[in-house]
Amino acid sequence: MPALHPPLQPMLCRSEVEIPATPGLVYEPKWDGFRCIVFREGDSIHLESRNSLPLQRYFPELLDPLRAALPEMAVADGEIVIAGPRGLDFDALQLRLHPAASRVRMLAADSPATFIAFDLLAVGEEDLRDQPLQERARRLGAVLIPNPRVALTPQTTDPEEAATWFERFEGAGCDGVVAKPLDSTYRSGDRGWIKVKHLRTVDCVVGGYRKDLKVEAVASLLLGLYDGDGVLHHVGHTSSFSAAERRDLLARLRPLEGGTSFGAGRTPGGPSRWTRGRDADWVAVRPELVCEVAFDHLQGNRFRHASRFLRWRPDKAAGECGYDQLLPPHPFDLGAILNGGG
Repeated sequence: MPALHPPLQPMLCRSEVEIPATPGLVYEPKWDGFRCIVFREGDSIHLESRNSLPLQRYFPELLDPLRAALPEMAVADGEIVIAGPRGLDFDALQLRLHPAASRVRMLAADSPATFIAFDLLAVGEEDLRDQPLQERARRLGAVLIPNPRVALTPQTTDPEEAATWFERFEGAGCDGVVAKPLDSTYRSGDRGWIKVKHLRTVDCVVGGYRKDLKVEAVASLLLGLYDGDGVLHHVGHTSSFSAAERRDLLARLRPLEGGTSFGAGRTPGGPSRWTRGRDADWVAVRPELVCEVAFDHLQGNRFRHASRFLRWRPDKAAGECGYDQLLPPHPFDLGAILNGGG
């Protein structure tokens, strides 16, 4: 009998802003994909998401390659990614979560996914979770047979090399780096690993806001950037304010209410695969206020996650807040990373 069965919650990361250089750590690229635990029992392959949802119907092209790559009974932790022309493509992953099997098959043929393994939790009837990471990684390297759809993550114990990866691999779409104690056991749900993600700043126009539904205050600011034609597009929001600041914001924004701000461009209430109709209620303001925010990832010309408010920029005109502030990283070949050419 297999040592482990689904559901199984993965081990998690806590965030830090600097790459730690503590002895006894191993570093890996932080892949921008879907976390996935693979259960193989004979010909049966079960792909489980971070939230314990089955993924195999969305990634049929991985099933045979995983049978070829893993022992007959094994449980491996890793990430499902899709490589596009400009590196890892999170948009393409999200498109896979579609109810129509025919659509999924078409996408799988056009943009096949790859499973990148970084941990071995069980093999045969042996549960490896109480083994140190160093031993689990050694066992994974010994049993995994890589192929074009299944890869083994690169690792290094050199913090300087990890810092180089942090800078260079961004051009392939990697999120940053992950640091893991070599002596750590695998503890489901525990944030015993460390992730260090890329963080950038940009000056944005405040084009609207959402009201707090419980008190007279602002819940979040809606942010925009101008394209080359002078059209303001909604790119995301920021809500990192204290209760007092939220009340003060309402008094500051009310005199600016009205106008169309995002009217000609992407709007907060417009169709989006991220929002799914949750954004309908917002208040437009004249695009006059500028603020600087920090964000971790730009996806499809908008922030994937909430940005962090840094400061107001009264010295900057709204028209200066364009997409041209966002310089893309230098391109880097994903294949070079997976083939040891980093």
